Amino acid sequence: MYPLHGQAGASKRHTLIGGNIFGTLYQNARKAGGHLYQNDMKLVVEGSAFVYPDVMLVWEPDDGSPHAETSPCLLVEVLSESTASHDRFGKHGIYTTIPSLQTYLIVEQSERRVYAYGRDGERWVLSDLQGEGHIDLPCLGRRLSLDETYDGVV
Repeated sequence: MYPLHGQAGASKRHTLIGGNIFGTLYQNARKAGGHLYQNDMKLVVEGSAFVYPDVMLVWEPDDGSPHAETSPCLLVEVLSESTASHDRFGKHGIYTTIPSLQTYLIVEQSERRVYAYGRDGERWVLSDLQGEGHIDLPCLGRRLSLDETYDGVV
């Protein structure tokens, strides 16, 4: 229970954007044998604390924990005012150390903009998409468009 004067939970835009990404990718992930999670699945990163990404795709078998994953190939964070700095810097530093990770998306909710980090060998390449465009998701063998990401978000 939260007091009425406080802010708890995500905004409508945040929830819609995360839901759009999850909904768009869900059937592809299931057909290919992956596990796609939204919001409440813990990601444990070796040598770090744990986090709860907005969307996470995992192929590798888990470590047996019913409450956590350790080897994602795709991570998505939808920015919020209160978490934007941590998502852009803190989580980026943690996520890019995960050997299985191929793509990390930072998604704006105040504008149609996605920062897509893709692994290219040992380095990470940033693509900054604004307004229109597609993001390659190599671990899923498909692209995600900004239209799919922001569908119905006013």
